[in-house]
Amino acid sequence: MDIRPGKPYPLGATYDDNGVNFSLFSEVAERVQLCLFDEAGHETRVDLPERTAFCRHGYLPGLSPGQRYGYRVHGPWDPANGHRCCPAKLLLDPYAKAIEGHVQWNPAVFPVTQAAGDGPPNDSDSAPFMPKSVIADTQFDWEDEQWPDTPWHETIIYEMHVKGFTARHPNIPESLRGTYAGLAHPAAADYLRTLGITAVELLPVQQFIHEKRLVDLGLSNYWGYNPIGYFAPHNGYASSGQLGQQINEFKHMVKTLHNAGIEVILDVVFNHTAEGNHLGPMFCFKGIDNAAYYHLDPKDRRRYVDFIGCGNGLNMAHSRVTQLIMDSLRYWVLQMHVDGFRFDAAAALARELFDVDYLSAFFDIIQQDPVISQVKLIAEPWDLGQGGYQVGNFPVLWAEWNGKYRDTMRRYWRGDHHQLGDLAHRLTGSSDLYQDDGRQPFASINFVTCHDGLTLQDLVSYEQKHNQANGEDNRDGMDNNLSWNHGAEGPTDNPDITNLRNQQKRNMIAALLLSQGVPMLLAGDELGRTQNGNNNAYCQDNELSWLDWEHVNTELRDYVIRLIQLRRRHPAFQRRKWFKDRDIWGPCAEDICWYQPSGESMVQADWENEFARSLAIYLSGRAVGVDDAGQTINDNDFYLALNAYHEPMTFRLPRNTGQRSWRCILDTSQLSISPEAPESLTGDRFVVARHGLVVWEASISE
Repeated sequence: MDIRPGKPYPLGATYDDNGVNFSLFSEVAERVQLCLFDEAGHETRVDLPERTAFCRHGYLPGLSPGQRYGYRVHGPWDPANGHRCCPAKLLLDPYAKAIEGHVQWNPAVFPVTQAAGDGPPNDSDSAPFMPKSVIADTQFDWEDEQWPDTPWHETIIYEMHVKGFTARHPNIPESLRGTYAGLAHPAAADYLRTLGITAVELLPVQQFIHEKRLVDLGLSNYWGYNPIGYFAPHNGYASSGQLGQQINEFKHMVKTLHNAGIEVILDVVFNHTAEGNHLGPMFCFKGIDNAAYYHLDPKDRRRYVDFIGCGNGLNMAHSRVTQLIMDSLRYWVLQMHVDGFRFDAAAALARELFDVDYLSAFFDIIQQDPVISQVKLIAEPWDLGQGGYQVGNFPVLWAEWNGKYRDTMRRYWRGDHHQLGDLAHRLTGSSDLYQDDGRQPFASINFVTCHDGLTLQDLVSYEQKHNQANGEDNRDGMDNNLSWNHGAEGPTDNPDITNLRNQQKRNMIAALLLSQGVPMLLAGDELGRTQNGNNNAYCQDNELSWLDWEHVNTELRDYVIRLIQLRRRHPAFQRRKWFKDRDIWGPCAEDICWYQPSGESMVQADWENEFARSLAIYLSGRAVGVDDAGQTINDNDFYLALNAYHEPMTFRLPRNTGQRSWRCILDTSQLSISPEAPESLTGDRFVVARHGLVVWEASISE
């Protein structure tokens, strides 16, 4: 086969209408074989002839998109020094744009046997049991695409799973359910547009592997937090084929959602790969250059440093690893047109040695990058290392999943003591976490539920987790979900308990959508979705996890739609800047005041009263923002009253709110949200039901 020298850049396989340039980075490779496979699986090997800056490269004329390929890397097998080259193992291209097939869990995919440990390598050929990289033509017609470009403060996120959202949808053709094309179907896109969210945050869609342990149990890695291909859309979500067709199908999904006014944010997993620990399989990085790609234990380089409990950690201190991640992010923005990223266990990315270092190379590079610095960046601020929970500590460009918001809201509505101070911070954008480092309220991604934990329905229905279906004797998953069952575990026929649960769901959603910051809804919570108490459904690719479109709580869904409309209609709930009174302990400011139910201003003793469970908030609508033309934005005034007691509470409007017509636009003890014909307040007193939230509105022009 006539292979030419080619070029070291770009890395990966690059098609140019006449052939393909291949380039693979490895500092330790002594020889790299390019392996080409035909439809029958027959393999042809050819050496990459050139070496430039630790890149092995070559150009093969005549190859075209759809060609399957992989690599075999010859080099040292020296685990004691971190080197694990094993040419018997077929390796995926780290820069592959498409991947075909799935792993077959034959012993050949492991570089060592369990009995041998770190002994001699396993020389069995893994190629028959491995997925293959695929040469792809990435051209696509983006004409007529309309980028939403939604400002952060107007963003409402919907966290969802590509497959789970459409797998049971009766109005989507069966052949498209659970795929990128299914999410692009009008039935899906129209629902999201009607719901009113502005962005979907997709659980991992970069190519991932189903672990052997799960496959042996008849399960799978449904969530997808086990990556192996950082450029390739996961082939299991493609309806049109796996030889590159998944790329265009993904792009069509993005274009469709964009034209519906919905941004696409990807949940990305750069903290570890699917290759596990030193006894784990060899798919890609481990066999290409183990010591470069992985964070090795300096005391024993046979072992990996593992900050998140998945067996290994990518070595962010190595320039080629940082380059891989940055190249991947730019590719998803520039070629796939996504609008942002949520970084799983992002604290792990900052660990250059063993401490979390927020001046690390990774964050510096993102700050300076002209592409990545302009999209939405969200951190999940934790890992399992020392000092791993870092909420509030990320750089200025970043928003964060605010776990403190989740915990405070759950504790408050459950009726826990001593919650008012934290509640005030969370309702107003968590200034205690974000104001001191130059960030604004939208740095806080507020949520009550997410994929990891109980659904909203299960949160109010269960006291204990029920994860028996996961095959770990109910030992997995968080033990403390801050949940409650209101007197019955699971479903109940008791109407009083059912009504209370429904009201608590309305409380949670109302508080979430009326808080400053960016709200994030878990897909299906608005439909009343249940996982039957499973709080760790990562391995449940079945009806337990998929949205049930035939048994929808239509009242709750319509309530959520109206509440989203209320938020989007009023800039008072979407502030770009902090309230002038940032200190909740201080006196009333011109834009926000805190009151006791009696109508008297909150004082320090009220905040410190551990048994207090109610308060009211006055939000001024004057000068709540500035529009793009520089004009001041005014809104109406709002008075929010929250009561987490088990009994109704009488509230009184404070005297300084003026003699105006106050209209009730929300009462969570009822289903109605009535901005068109709201109930007017007679007098200055009103009652908030037990476990209730009421919102009053008055025009500032009165």
